[in-house]
Amino acid sequence: MSSREHPAQLRAAIYVRISLDPEQTRLGVERHREDAQRLADFRRYQVVNVYEDNDVTGSGRRRRPEFERLLADIEADRVDVVIAQEWPRLERNRTDGVRVIEAAKDHHVLLTFVKGSDIDCSTAAGRLAADMFSAFARNEIEVKSERQSGAQSQRARQGRVPKGTRPLGYAVDGSTILHEAEAVRAIYSAFVSGVALNAIAKALSGDARARAAVPGVPQLPNHSRTLMIERNKRRDEENRHLPKELHKWIRPVPEDRAWSTSTILGILRNPRYAGYSTYQKKSERPSGYAKDAVTRLSKRRALREAIVRDEHGMPVPPNGWEAIVSEAQWWTAQAMLDDEARATNRVGTERRHVGSGLYMCGECGKEKRQKLRSHSRGYECHVCGFHRTREPIDDLVDRKVRERLDEADLRDLLVGADDPRVAVIAQAVESQQARIARADDDYAAENIDGPLYRRIVDAAKAEIARLEKERLELTAGSAAADVLGAGRPAEAFANADLATRRAVIDELVDVYVKRWPRGKKGFDESSVEIVRK
Repeated sequence: MSSREHPAQLRAAIYVRISLDPEQTRLGVERHREDAQRLADFRRYQVVNVYEDNDVTGSGRRRRPEFERLLADIEADRVDVVIAQEWPRLERNRTDGVRVIEAAKDHHVLLTFVKGSDIDCSTAAGRLAADMFSAFARNEIEVKSERQSGAQSQRARQGRVPKGTRPLGYAVDGSTILHEAEAVRAIYSAFVSGVALNAIAKALSGDARARAAVPGVPQLPNHSRTLMIERNKRRDEENRHLPKELHKWIRPVPEDRAWSTSTILGILRNPRYAGYSTYQKKSERPSGYAKDAVTRLSKRRALREAIVRDEHGMPVPPNGWEAIVSEAQWWTAQAMLDDEARATNRVGTERRHVGSGLYMCGECGKEKRQKLRSHSRGYECHVCGFHRTREPIDDLVDRKVRERLDEADLRDLLVGADDPRVAVIAQAVESQQARIARADDDYAAENIDGPLYRRIVDAAKAEIARLEKERLELTAGSAAADVLGAGRPAEAFANADLATRRAVIDELVDVYVKRWPRGKKGFDESSVEIVRK
C-alpha cells in the first residue's frame, strides 16, 4: 500500500452550497463546512480546499463559480475525496450530475456525504447509486416547483393579491398607495395623450423641462430605491427582536437614479393596473430577441395573454385589490403600443416646436409631400429648400385651432380613451377569447375533432384581429381627448403641454406651408393653408 493510499493522506475538497441566503449571513454554508470538517477529521482526510457557492441555486439556472473550480481541480488530479452535506447540495440538474459522475469516475475520486453514504463512481454500482441520487434530487426540485406554481396559479384564479415585489401604486397586501397610484394614472394619461416614454421617464426623474411640458406627471424617487428603503426598514425592525448573530443584512441604499423607459413600458403593459389577475408558467413566457414582427408583437402581448380567465373564458375579477386605471384606458395603451407603425414613440416633449414634423410643405407634390422640420428660428423643407419664420405660422395655427375648438360640433370629432365604444370592443375581444378557451376545453375532452377545433380558433383569432384594428383606429386620436372633452376646449388647449397641443392640431387640421418670396417683408396668411379634417 503506497503512502497515497493511506486514508490519512487522502486530499479532501469540501463543497458547500446554499440556494437562498438573501441576507448574506452565510450561516448555512458555515454550518455545513463545520460538519464536513468534522467528518474529514474523523476519517483523517487532509482538507486541501473549501469551495463555497452561497446564495446560488443548484438547478442549473445560474453558473456556480466554485463548483466549476472544483471540477477543474478534480480534472487536474488535485483531489481524492469530495465532501458535501448531501447529494442535492452538490447538484440538482442533469448536466451537472453527469459532469460530477464522469469526473469522479475518470479520476477515481470518492464522493462522500455528511448525511449519506460514500459513492465510488469507479464502479458500476457506484455510478448507478449516483444516478439514482441525482434523479431524486431533480425530482425534489421539480415537485417543489410544481407545488409553488400550483399555489401561484390558485391565487391568480381566485383573483387574490399576487406575491412578490410590489408594483408601483400597490402595497404588498394589495391596498393602494395613493400618491403612487396618482403617478400611475398620470403615466397612462400622458402616454395616451401622445407623450414619449422617454419624456415621461424624465418627468418622473425631476427633469425641469420635461416636468414643465408634462405637468401632470409628478417627480418620484426611483421605485427600486424605494423598495430597498422599505426592505431595510423591515429588516431593521426584525433585527431588534433577534440576537446579533441572526441579524439580517441591511444593504446600503444607492443614490437615486433616473427612471428608465423600460420601467415605464412595464407599467403600461401590466394588466394588474386595469384590475386583471395574471398568471403564466415560466416555460410559456417569451424570452430573447425576435427578428420577425409577428414574434415581437406576441412578446409585447405576453402579459395580456397571461390574464387569468374563469371557466367561461371571462377575466377573473380582483379580490383584495382595486384597479388603478380603467379597462378602456388600459386597452387604449395596449392598442397604441401594439401599433406596428409605432417604431418608437418619439413625439411629445422630445419635439421642441409645435410644427416640427407636423406641418407639411405646400410646394411638394402630393405623392411626396414632405413634413417640415425646425431650422434655426423657423421651419424648412429640405426638398424644396425654403425657410419660413416660425412665430407667425404658429400664431396663425393656434388661432385657427382655438376657433375650431369653440364650435358646437367639436365633441363628435373624437373617440376618447374612455369612450363606451372602446369598452364595447374590449368586451367583444374578451368574448372571442372565451370562445377559444371553450374550444380548448372541448378539444381536450374529445367533444370536437381537430378540424372543427381549428376552424373555431381560426375564426375567433381573425375576429380578434379585426376588433384590435378597429380599436386602434378609434383610439389613435385619443391623445386630444382631454382637450376636446373639457368644458372650455380652447382654454384647455392654450394651457395644455406641447404634446397635447400637437395631438389636437394633428386631429383637427392639416397645415400646408408655402414658399415666401425671398427678401419680402411681412406675413401673408394665404401662404399657410389650414385644411379642416
